[in-house]
Amino acid sequence: MLNDPIYEDELEKLEEARNCFITEIAKNMHLYNITASTGRLYGTVFFAEKPMTLDEMSEALGMSKTSMSTGIRSLLDADMVERVWEKGIRKDLYKTEDDWYKSFSNVFIKRWRNATKLNVEAIEETKVQLRRLKEESPYEGIREKAEADLDKLAKAEEYYAWLTDVVNLFETGEIFNIVPKRKGDK
Repeated sequence: MLNDPIYEDELEKLEEARNCFITEIAKNMHLYNITASTGRLYGTVFFAEKPMTLDEMSEALGMSKTSMSTGIRSLLDADMVERVWEKGIRKDLYKTEDDWYKSFSNVFIKRWRNATKLNVEAIEETKVQLRRLKEESPYEGIREKAEADLDKLAKAEEYYAWLTDVVNLFETGEIFNIVPKRKGDK
């Protein structure tokens, strides 16, 4: 196959097909709070025929080993890659996580649980201030506005309670009883 022009042409077509997916993955990695360059790294590891070292990643992408290390840490934090071990190889090896549902769920849980917590804390702080205004303001108009705002915040609290329930569905895995994983998927 070496020096076989037909093989080389087919190999180039294979790389073009892979690059199509890698490009789209890289464009959308911001949804996981991951940079496009780390998305390209993910795509490279995804299509690798065996687990890769940082040196191999660096060579494949033409980027520094430091950049690869930073990118791999982001992907590890998002549960999108995992460190693997192979007998006789002393360097760390990485491969993509086979369970895409797990990766999505973990990122979803972390991001939405944190956002919900911060927003609920802001609601509580705001309610304290609004209640004080409602009770102490000498102006009827201000008291009425504070009351209206408290009603709006009550609706927001209902939403965040619902969102917490949704996050819990992902955390417990119950979401897959409602929306099952596809049959061929893990």
